[in-house]
Amino acid sequence: MSSTLPSRKESEKLLGQYIKNEALREHCCLVAKVMEGYAAKFGEDEDLWYSTGLLHDLDWEMYPDEHPKKAVEELLEDYPPELIAAVRAHAPERMGVKPSAKIERYLFACDELTGFLHAYSLMRPEGFVGMKASKVKKKLKDKSFAANVSREDIAYGFELIEEEPAQHISFLVEILTN
Repeated sequence: MSSTLPSRKESEKLLGQYIKNEALREHCCLVAKVMEGYAAKFGEDEDLWYSTGLLHDLDWEMYPDEHPKKAVEELLEDYPPELIAAVRAHAPERMGVKPSAKIERYLFACDELTGFLHAYSLMRPEGFVGMKASKVKKKLKDKSFAANVSREDIAYGFELIEEEPAQHISFLVEILTN
């Protein structure tokens, strides 16, 4: 295991090698973008947080039954332990590890919610522009919309980062609009 973070270009190449599905690749890029936004907000390592978001689902397409075990044990061996721990902790039931470090908590809190926001943006002519937290919260109550997105994980994410849902949603929308 290395403590040196490979470049963004190397991380993007790795993503392309393991994820061919365009929607999944886009999801990973959106999570990378919001993680980078939070890193900037907190004065954390933006490259580390970006790569963590980008690579969090690296093994999902090729090894869905093992996700994220294959990634953390084999595919991310050249990445720093903080990134590997965050990828491991974003699947607490499967990996038996709860998110605790800041990067782990924010990856968990951003993953499902970013997917939901993206789904919602696709049905709006203006996409993310002008998206309101109150409308997102209302849409979250519609269990038939984006039914594969775990509302329980989104709620747990709000708890993990100890932010009001509207505040977290608004921050993500702001990042995704730019």
